[in-house]
Amino acid sequence: MTRRLLLSSLIAGALACGHAAPAAPDRATLILVGGDVVTNLPDRPRVTAVAIRGARILAIGDDAEVRALAGADARVIELRGRTVTVGLADGHCHLYGLGVASEHVNLRGQPSEAAAVAAVVAAAQGRPAGEWVEGRGWDQNPWGGAFPTKASLDAALGDLPVALRRVDGHAVWVNSAVLKLAGVGKATPDPAGGKIIRDASGEPTGVLVDNAMALIDATSPKASPEARERRIRAAAAQAIAAGITAVHEMGIDDDTVAAYRRLAKAGELPLRVSAYLEGDAAHPEGLAERELEPDDGDDYFALVGVKYFADGALGSRGAALIADYSDDPGNRGLYVTAPDVLDRAVGIAAKSGWQVATHAIGDAGVHATLDAYQHAIEANPGQDLRLRVEHAQVMTSDDIVRMGKLGVIASMQPTHATSDMPWAEARLGPERIKGAYAWRRVLDAKGFIVAGSDFPVEDVSPLAGIYAAVTRTDAQGQPAGGWYPDQKLTLDEAIFAFTAAPAVAGFVEDYRGHLAPGMVADLTVYDRPLVADHTLLDAHVDATIVGGELVYERGGE
Repeated sequence: MTRRLLLSSLIAGALACGHAAPAAPDRATLILVGGDVVTNLPDRPRVTAVAIRGARILAIGDDAEVRALAGADARVIELRGRTVTVGLADGHCHLYGLGVASEHVNLRGQPSEAAAVAAVVAAAQGRPAGEWVEGRGWDQNPWGGAFPTKASLDAALGDLPVALRRVDGHAVWVNSAVLKLAGVGKATPDPAGGKIIRDASGEPTGVLVDNAMALIDATSPKASPEARERRIRAAAAQAIAAGITAVHEMGIDDDTVAAYRRLAKAGELPLRVSAYLEGDAAHPEGLAERELEPDDGDDYFALVGVKYFADGALGSRGAALIADYSDDPGNRGLYVTAPDVLDRAVGIAAKSGWQVATHAIGDAGVHATLDAYQHAIEANPGQDLRLRVEHAQVMTSDDIVRMGKLGVIASMQPTHATSDMPWAEARLGPERIKGAYAWRRVLDAKGFIVAGSDFPVEDVSPLAGIYAAVTRTDAQGQPAGGWYPDQKLTLDEAIFAFTAAPAVAGFVEDYRGHLAPGMVADLTVYDRPLVADHTLLDAHVDATIVGGELVYERGGE
């Protein structure tokens, strides 16, 4: 059986299991009736009501069937036509990073370098001497395309250390004080897989890309265990308010893993976290000695895989391309990890039982990742690896087909397309852009898409991602008809990608991802029927249910 057929059979088997009547005459503790309930079941995709007992689904069906199961003390939620789905899951995000960003200067949407500096100055008022000012969210593309420099920060903030990450997290903008602390100067060489942006004389300008950011990170202040837990709690509160019941937390260190474990043990995580360790591709041998923490379906924290980086990001021209950037001749981006090093790291991780997720945005980065994955699949016949390509933004036609044949998961973020569309074609040109953000082409090649947001790079709300997936337009509905509209998803496909697909990618499709008796009771309730149009952006989440518990309600029922 091919890997693609194996994955398809796993999904079909899980979806087929959910129609037997409950064996015991249990009564429901919570019922939802009178709505548009999306089950993700192929032969019964919609019902009007669902009954929950404790942490599990008791039954699905019509209102009369479900009302008859209500226990004496059951809570009844009258939906009045509102949509309910399986709990939304973000298949690629940075929950801890969201918590960090909530405490730092938010530079998203600043219209110019000067405006960004002004925001930093305002945030720095009253800060103790020597404490860094940190922020995130700047994007040079709306500023004319040129990277900002240390000069503007130096003039406004003097010797106060300032470090500001780009919106995609693949570049950092610092002032002279930070460069001095990090020991970065004219003689500092570019590290492998990174670039120190320099002026005509060779002096660092204050922007460091991809692996060069490690030079700054080695000097920056480290968070305490208490700060890590505080940030996770704050981010989790934002996530459940957006209807998210589960996340795939991409690329965290051991200190953050420990913080998640403490919170989960104390019962202080309101949503489910499947974590991927921040991998060291140059030294992967330690993975064989480490113990995985697989998800048993009910877990609130699991350590399931390792994340590597093949290349950088398109916005900072760090994504590795097969041919030159159309708007930067001579530049083909960066391999953050050399292909031979990535190949070895993937092989060791897969052999050791770790699910591998690799960040790959450019077509050369994706190609190198699929080469490594193909070798790992061949070296582990019959093993269910469920290897993942994170982002998969730019691909050749051949690699789109190869991904489907290998059964490799495409972990894609719909809002990246609508955020990048003002400048992406300039980066790639009119032909190469046809293989970018190409969701329909992936599905047509029998590929499997898991949707996410990459927050805090993009907005937390999965509804924004569903809207981007079904319209391919911005919040103003532009361009009319959608950007490359032939690549749109249907509403049901988009909901599946944000609910059932992450369950499959996380090896928990027998427990989560569809609504049927015995399944885990993770649900999201919206304030209206969901329709594949601009009204998705007006929709709100009314309630988030995790393990049968209402962990979020918007102003009551």
